[in-house]
Formats: sequence, C-alpha cells, structure tokens
Amino acid sequence: MLELRSVSVRYGAIEALSQIDLEVNQGEIVTLIGANGAGKSTTIRAICGQVPTSGGSIHFQGKEITRTPAHKLVHAGIAQSPEGRRIFANMTVRENLELGAFIHHGKHDQIRQDTDRVFHLFPRLAERVNQSAGTLSGGEQQMLAMGRSLMARPKLLLLDEPSLGLAPFLVQQIFQIIREINNEGVTILLVEQNAYQALRVAHRAYVLGTGRIVVSDTAERLLANEQVQAAYLGE
Repeated sequence: MLELRSVSVRYGAIEALSQIDLEVNQGEIVTLIGANGAGKSTTIRAICGQVPTSGGSIHFQGKEITRTPAHKLVHAGIAQSPEGRRIFANMTVRENLELGAFIHHGKHDQIRQDTDRVFHLFPRLAERVNQSAGTLSGGEQQMLAMGRSLMARPKLLLLDEPSLGLAPFLVQQIFQIIREINNEGVTILLVEQNAYQALRVAHRAYVLGTGRIVVSDTAERLLANEQVQAAYLGE
C-alpha cells in the first residue's frame, strides 16, 4: 500500500533522513521506532507532504505521491493523527470531528455514522461531545485527534506518537484501540517512542537510527532481539 524508496530529507545542512526504504502492506500495522531525533516524525511528515524530500520517491497504492499536496493525500485515503494532537481548542468535540470529515461535506448520513463509530471506539468523547476541546484531558485530546483522523475514512492511518505524555493506564487503552482500528480494516503506520507497546501491537517494525534504517523485521522477532532490547526496551 505504501512504499518509500531511498527517501532523503534535509533541513539545511542537516540530513534528517538518508535513503530510507520502507513499505507497509494492506492490513498491516507497521511501527517505526527509534530514539529522539532519529527521524521518525520527519518520515511521517515526508509521507504527508509536510516537508520536501531531497531524494527518493514515495508511492501509495502504486501511484507516486512524492510531491502531492497534503490536502490531496486526504482525498487519496491517507490521514494523520499528528504528534502533539493539534486539536482545535476553541471548538467543541463534535466540531473537531466534523472538521475531520471535510472531504465528505454534505454526506450527512455518512458523517453521522462515522461519528457514532468514533464514539463507539472512544466513549469518553461521546460524554463530552459539546465540550470545548481545549478543556479535555491529555488522554481525551489524544482520543479526539485519532477520532478526527478516522472521520476521513482513511485507507492508511499515520499515527505519530499517540501515547506521548499519557498516564500508563491510558497508554494501554490507546494501544488496544489501535489494534481495534486495524481489525476494522484500516492499515496503520505507527511512529512511537514506547517501543515495547508498539512492537506488541505491530506486525512488522523498522528501527531508525540517526536518519537511517538500522534493522527491520517482524515485531515478534525484534521484541526478542537482544540489541533492540538493550537499546530501546530498557532490558
């Protein structure tokens, strides 16, 4: 479904990504793990057209999307839940969700169905539907960011650090919901600093080290890899 071929990104003189090769097959959860500054979020932003690539190409469902504007990628079937959530704080929960469905403007029955689906995944949001998003807790804001991205009915969902800053019991809940979203047929590329939880939920994984892929394998094998354990799992 998604393929990166020798993708590089530069910030001035700094090479943030160096010839990244990565693929995500339909129906998978693929996770990208690594230390701070390794280039995980840059990879997501490159896929979304938010930063220009300095080399290589990006393909989605067989079509090159390397220089496709971000808003057109949403129409193509790619949605992102960004790092830091970036919800619209002065709008209500419902209004945030409706903004996520902007490409389906006018399809009222569909938007109502998709809102109900989000409320099924995140019952807490249903309880706060008319509340200003800025007054939600950090965990609730993360739920809203993920729910908003699902309103676009994506084929590929890009999740950037969904567990960042959350209490441990909410982290467990978020990863359980990620698995449920995938079971509903949504392919997921997950960028996550919590390597242990990410590898537990993913089918395959790539480990980034200073802008380069240093190892890739099934998530199960990487969980058992002694070097990965020592570097990323605290073992």
